Amino acid sequence: MARRQRLPIALVKPIDLARHELVLKVFERAHELQRQMLDFKLWAMGEVGSFVELSAMEYGAKLGGGKGNVTLTSYDGCFQLQRAIQEHVIFDERLQVAKKLIDECIDEWSEGANEYLSVLVTSAFKTDAEGRVSTSKVLGLRQHNIPVPKWNTAMQAIADSLSVIGSKSYLRLYEREGIADQFKAIPLAMASL
Repeated sequence: MARRQRLPIALVKPIDLARHELVLKVFERAHELQRQMLDFKLWAMGEVGSFVELSAMEYGAKLGGGKGNVTLTSYDGCFQLQRAIQEHVIFDERLQVAKKLIDECIDEWSEGANEYLSVLVTSAFKTDAEGRVSTSKVLGLRQHNIPVPKWNTAMQAIADSLSVIGSKSYLRLYEREGIADQFKAIPLAMASL
């Protein structure tokens, strides 16, 4: 990022200096708050992970890694925290193979049928503005147990084309006054405060 050329302090207007000082002061506190929030998130995620492991040990199980969503509720039911892990997945070129096989299945099955039938399945392969398909729609096709070899080959191609390229972890906190009340989120994003 290019910075403005600095003038000698004597040539800078007092209001510009005051603005500059204010901005720096706010950013200094914002960076400190950001560090505190990161420390809190790492601490809380570690605590949740340790508790999940402790709970698993009660049953003689050893869980691997920190994956998996979990909701923990206080004994009185007034506080709840949720750990959510969202994986970012992509499809490789084998998805096009799956689409071709599915199109062939639809052509065979819909001969003489209404053309709208194929729209239901092929909508799973529609792309968004960035050219990406909906992961949930494509993976939703795998839920259908259709005993046709070509369909099963297409479903295997979908499975094989899938790659996890990253993940994000979220920590959400909720509280309520009494057991009959609705949970309300404790906002930690500045826009929500």
